[in-house]
Amino acid sequence: MTVIVWIVEGTWHACVDAARTHAPPDARIVLLHVTGHDVPGAAHGVYAGLLGRGHPKGHHPAEGWGRDPGARMEDLAAASAQELLAAAADRLARPCTRLARVGRVEREVVAAAEGADLLIVARDGDRSRLGPRSLGPASRFVVDHAPCPVLLVWPEPAPGIATIPPPPRHG
Repeated sequence: MTVIVWIVEGTWHACVDAARTHAPPDARIVLLHVTGHDVPGAAHGVYAGLLGRGHPKGHHPAEGWGRDPGARMEDLAAASAQELLAAAADRLARPCTRLARVGRVEREVVAAAEGADLLIVARDGDRSRLGPRSLGPASRFVVDHAPCPVLLVWPEPAPGIATIPPPPRHG
């Protein structure tokens, strides 16, 4: 059995705890973190748009001018992903595989879940009430397109059923 645990800043604790509770002892657990490609790409674009393709005349890249901030952001994102995966592995406290991917987050999660027996996902939208808005856009896409069963968890205790929105009025 393979269990994919989607690790996201702010909700990963609940996903790891769900894996500890629901994954059989002999399951292969994969901790998955996906870094969106859009932030470093935006930094590359801003740099190119504001400063042109090269560095400003009279300034040398070694002096800090001309260094594309997108590359630095990619490095920081990769380091952050590794730190998050390490913290998740420590909390899991059992053998696991750490997988860091970069791309369109929702599509990378769905692709990583191909062939898995279970995908663990945390709610990341409006968590003050029950309902479909408790899922953000990427999580909604993953839940709707996952090629395996999905365990959807609350990162904190779920709100009471009194928070369910009223039925629509037909009138």
